[in-house]
Amino acid sequence: MSVARTICSGFLIMIAVGTVLLIPPFSTSSGDWNDPIVALFTATSAVCVTGLIVVDTGSYFSSLGQGIILLLIQLGGLGYMTATTFLLLLLGHRLGLRERLAIQQSMDRTELSGGASLVLSIIATTMIFEITGIFLMLPIFVSDFGSGQGLWLAIFHSVSAFNNAGFSLFSDNLMQYARSPGMNLIITGLVIIGGIGYQVIMEAFLWLRDRLQGDKERFVFSLHFKIVTNLTLALLGMGCLALLFTEFSNPFTLATEGFGVKVIMAWFQSAIARTAGFNTIDIGSLTNTSLLIIASLMFIGASPGSTGGGIKTTTAGILMFCTRSVLQGREEVLCYQRQIPVDRVLRAITVVIVSGMMVIAVTTLISLTDPNLNFIDILFESVSAFATVGLSTGVTADLSTLAKLLLIVTMYVGRVGILLLAAAIFGDAKLSTIRHPKEDL
Repeated sequence: MSVARTICSGFLIMIAVGTVLLIPPFSTSSGDWNDPIVALFTATSAVCVTGLIVVDTGSYFSSLGQGIILLLIQLGGLGYMTATTFLLLLLGHRLGLRERLAIQQSMDRTELSGGASLVLSIIATTMIFEITGIFLMLPIFVSDFGSGQGLWLAIFHSVSAFNNAGFSLFSDNLMQYARSPGMNLIITGLVIIGGIGYQVIMEAFLWLRDRLQGDKERFVFSLHFKIVTNLTLALLGMGCLALLFTEFSNPFTLATEGFGVKVIMAWFQSAIARTAGFNTIDIGSLTNTSLLIIASLMFIGASPGSTGGGIKTTTAGILMFCTRSVLQGREEVLCYQRQIPVDRVLRAITVVIVSGMMVIAVTTLISLTDPNLNFIDILFESVSAFATVGLSTGVTADLSTLAKLLLIVTMYVGRVGILLLAAAIFGDAKLSTIRHPKEDL
């Protein structure tokens, strides 16, 4: 069992356990045995923090079933290695080389040391932001549903938002809060912070700590921090403007709203589109142009070391700077006065090509199994599953069993990652001492 196989099998184990727990009658509100396909799809969506659903979570599952889903979301958001390493640390186990390598590979880190402190800081950061989200949402939900139900709704949606899962206990997701600035800001804030990655959060914390302590020494942000933050801000702004423009006159979405509400709704869907499956707009009523824009944002996704999916902002950033270098006639890829290693460029190209092939293959197969569906709906569903976003035009529940199984596989591949899954299947790459002659073409 290599490190990659351990991580991939760990996610499979969590999905299997979640499926078994969601099948018995105590997990459903009706008290009947759950459909195994529904249980498997829901467990996979929760562990892979996707948010795609085939049944209404709030009415179909019992309180215990909802609690199981919430636990799967939390474990899936933390990741298999983070959760198991934290358990080992609680039991007093010292991390060996194998555990450190696993943490390094699962987090896509360059350093091998500091694994234990990293895991503890991840757990602490997660708890801080989730508890903060609970307290911020508590007054809104308590005023609408009372103290008991309001507390549970605040806990569920805070954990779901920070882990970029997109699960909601409302049948219309969050459409009833489309005009609530507070709810929109809280949910998008949790989703964005959860999607930028723990390294960026820690660097921002260290910078803020130095400023508050009066440390006048210049804080140097890493290249990773610069690419992630700048590209995230650019995608948020461009996505908001694009959706505002394409949906401004759509009578089924934004046309009947005031300008301020239009901006809030466009901002919410732009921020959510890259990482989580919440919605305050009926996705099925969006224009094809908006669906294509959102699909593009979903494909890019979140950042490395976060709870989101997609090809990641760093991958998109590397390819952008690679393109700029070629257009400028440079032989190396420069980014913020730093040279990006060739192996990182090759990894980025590989991720984009294989991810695109995965989406095309799944879209093609579902088009064959469910020919009655519109192509744009199938493409949107495939990208949403692969990027572990969870947005849907409303066709998920109507998919055939084979199509649902295809989406289950897609969500799993999107969560563990293309490169990690390839390493688990084919084994770690073996370095060769052979050097072949070069030839131009």
